[in-house]
Amino acid sequence: MTGCKQTSNEMSIPPRVITLTTDFGTSDAYVGVMKGVILGINPNARVVDITHAVPPQDVHEAAFLIHSASPYFPRGTIHVIVVDPGVGSDRRAIVCQTERALFVCPDNGILTYLLQEIENDGKQAENIVAIQNPAYCLPEVSRTFHGRDIFAPVAAHLSHGVTLTEIGPSVRDLVRLPIPTLEISDDKLTGKIVKIDIFGNAITNISESLLTSMKAVSTEEISSYEIRVGNVRLKGLNRAYAESKTGAPLAIIGSSGVLEIAVNGGSAEAIFGLKRGDTVVIQRFN
Repeated sequence: MTGCKQTSNEMSIPPRVITLTTDFGTSDAYVGVMKGVILGINPNARVVDITHAVPPQDVHEAAFLIHSASPYFPRGTIHVIVVDPGVGSDRRAIVCQTERALFVCPDNGILTYLLQEIENDGKQAENIVAIQNPAYCLPEVSRTFHGRDIFAPVAAHLSHGVTLTEIGPSVRDLVRLPIPTLEISDDKLTGKIVKIDIFGNAITNISESLLTSMKAVSTEEISSYEIRVGNVRLKGLNRAYAESKTGAPLAIIGSSGVLEIAVNGGSAEAIFGLKRGDTVVIQRFN
C-alpha cells in the first residue's frame, strides 16, 4: 500500500503509542487518512488523539499543548505534531528524540517549550535528524499534506524499530518561537498569559515553583500579594473554582502547575477581555 520498505528489526518490536496533534479539525478526512497510513504500515500501533482543535496555523498554541501533554504518555511514545503553515516550502521535517519520547514534526518552532524545559534542566535533546530518506515516506509526496505523506509514515516506521540514522542526517539549531519571559525580583513577578483554554481560563507562564520561590504559594501567604492582569485585581489563591462566588474572578494553580486567571462558572476571556500576551503582575503590598 505505502511502498515503504520494512526492516528485519521491525518484526520484533512491540506496539508503541503514536499520538496525533494537528489543526486539521474533525470535519474533514485528514486525521482519518493519517491514521490509515499509520495502521497500513503498523497495524498494531496504538494511535491516540491529543487534539485536532489547534487554531489553524497557530504554531505557538501547538508548542504549548505538546509540551503540556507529552509528559503524561509512556516512555517511548512517538508524538506526531502537524501544525504546518510552511508545508511545501523549504522548512525542514524532523524527528527529535528526548529522554522520554520521539517528536515527528516540522521544524517551525513547534518544539520551543519542550526544548526550553530540557535546557533549563541542563540537558539537550538526545538526537535530532532531518527526514530525508524517501524510503520511509509515501511514494508520492504532495505539496500540501505532509502529515499524510511524511510525518505519519515516518512515525509508523519508527514504531516498528527503524532507527533515526536511517531516517536522515543529524541536525541542530532548530527554529525557536519568541516565547514570553519572566521578570523576577524579591517582591514582584511579571509574566504573561500564554494560552486561553476552552473555558476562557487565562493560563500564564508563572509556575507554582516560582510562586514558592517568592514564598507566596499558599492561599494564606499570597494574600499579601496582589495579582494584576488587565482590569482584574485579585488577592489570594483559590484551592478550587467553587471557593469563589459564581461569576467572580479568581486565581488558581491549574492542572498544568501554572497560575490561571479564571471566573467561577464563566469565562475570564469573555468577561474581562483577557488574551494571550497580556501581562500578569504579582507584587507584594507595601
